[in-house]
Amino acid sequence: MYLMLAALLTGAVSWVILLWNDRRKRLVKEGSTSMRSVKLPAEESSSTSLIDYEFYELSIKEKWISVFMIAMPAFMIGYVFYKNVALALLFSAVGLMYPKVRKKQLIQSRKGKLNVQFKQALSCLSSSLSAGKSIETAFREALEDLRILYPGPTCLIVNEFGIICRRLENGEPIEAAVLDFAKRSNIEDATSFADVFVTCKRTGGNLVEVMKHTSEMIGEKLEIKQDISVMIAQKKFESRVLLFAPILIVAVLSFSSPEYMEPLYKGIGFVIMTFCLIVLGACFWLTQKIMNIKV
Repeated sequence: MYLMLAALLTGAVSWVILLWNDRRKRLVKEGSTSMRSVKLPAEESSSTSLIDYEFYELSIKEKWISVFMIAMPAFMIGYVFYKNVALALLFSAVGLMYPKVRKKQLIQSRKGKLNVQFKQALSCLSSSLSAGKSIETAFREALEDLRILYPGPTCLIVNEFGIICRRLENGEPIEAAVLDFAKRSNIEDATSFADVFVTCKRTGGNLVEVMKHTSEMIGEKLEIKQDISVMIAQKKFESRVLLFAPILIVAVLSFSSPEYMEPLYKGIGFVIMTFCLIVLGACFWLTQKIMNIKV
């Protein structure tokens, strides 16, 4: 009963802090203009805004979920190691730091999806250029092909190619539209393609060969990433098991043999438990560093 009340109290405090933080950020943003959400002209209203892929604003619901994803397990771990509700509540406050981590994860996930879709877009462009179409016509036909491949209304690459095509209709040079997409996406492959594309457009290079080569290069990189993910998937699972095994052992011993574990919950025992938690935290950080392989 006490654990449930403590958990609810933690959630209430976290919710109040998040609401206050979100309101403060909203008030600051009202008085400033930001390029992260630049609205398109009225005739381009089919796409909501130009997306800055280095920025992601969590909603209140997402913040609430991300806090409880960490706060609840942290509270349980704190209670297992200290048998003290106040210390467990203090320990669960680390959940308030997780929204920043979650935001970075969502940004990387969105950029990863865009990178995969960008490879397919280059294949569509290469096919149209091989058929003898002009670069402007190739982008328009690639957009139609992408709408068939990704019928969802929220597909990132469809929205981006739609923006490029509408800019072409408004008389903007295609180089500026491609460079703007590469700058906002901040993806290495898109940036490299944009630089080569602009150079070929100005000097009369072979765009068909450039797109074929870029598409093949991105495909090889994605295959390598997938191979690495498969290779380390089992190791990730093993690292999580090894991380939570000591916590589970302490929990079983503390609740099944409280007399045996009693010295660890008083006096020097608090120092020992704290040291153990620090070691577990360092191990978790180290395993995350090792498993986070960037290709």
